[in-house]
Amino acid sequence: MSDTPIKTKRDGYVLEVTLDRPKANAIDLATSQIMGEVFTEFRDDPELRVAIITGAGEKFFCPGWDLKAAADGDAVDGDYGKGGFGGLQELRGLNKPVIAAVNGICCGGGLELALSADIILAADHATFALPEIRSGTVADAASVKLPKRIPHHIAMEMLLTGRWIEAEEAARWGMVNHLYPASELMDQARSTAALLASGPPLVYAAIKEIVREAEDMKFQDAMNRITKSQFATVETLYRSEDQMEGARAFAEKRDPVWKGK
Repeated sequence: MSDTPIKTKRDGYVLEVTLDRPKANAIDLATSQIMGEVFTEFRDDPELRVAIITGAGEKFFCPGWDLKAAADGDAVDGDYGKGGFGGLQELRGLNKPVIAAVNGICCGGGLELALSADIILAADHATFALPEIRSGTVADAASVKLPKRIPHHIAMEMLLTGRWIEAEEAARWGMVNHLYPASELMDQARSTAALLASGPPLVYAAIKEIVREAEDMKFQDAMNRITKSQFATVETLYRSEDQMEGARAFAEKRDPVWKGK
């Protein structure tokens, strides 16, 4: 449907997801529910290995929650659908790489959406903020995630004051991986996605599960779970055809052919 707020495009192993809700790509309940379905299908489709999430246009990536929809009756604590707000940040078992291509203003829930990705690429004119404090609410997911991603005091300043930061500062604090001119952003995102899509999907799955589950574990406890095959993805990897293919390819001095099984 041409009027859907979410546009998708498949290119081999890569799924591009574009948030397209003029004028600002804000997310209401219905849009969040669609995004949840899209990312659930991505998670469960064996033919897809990498996703890119971006916004339509050059001004807005996403400003987060649609306050106009809220004024018209969308409940802030309503049903966001699978995966929670934006379909990503609470989606269980998402063990495939996700790239956020931030093409403009990225604030509030939009920043929380970007933080749900594994790699964040940004146009050099992008700006970032958590302005919820000014509307008397809390940036809940960002309050959990951001102090773990960038220096604590910078995160707290953003949360407590709603201060906007430019793309260069976001990169300096490690909030984004790389900056590009706007005209190059999607090409760079697609290049990164192609690189990831050529890699071993079962290894990516193991990396994502370990990173996610070990975040609040002591180092030795996490290592014990790995060595005792207590992570499902690690168990799958070590008994897979891809594990043998990687060893054979190394011995034969050739590029491996990953099948994801």
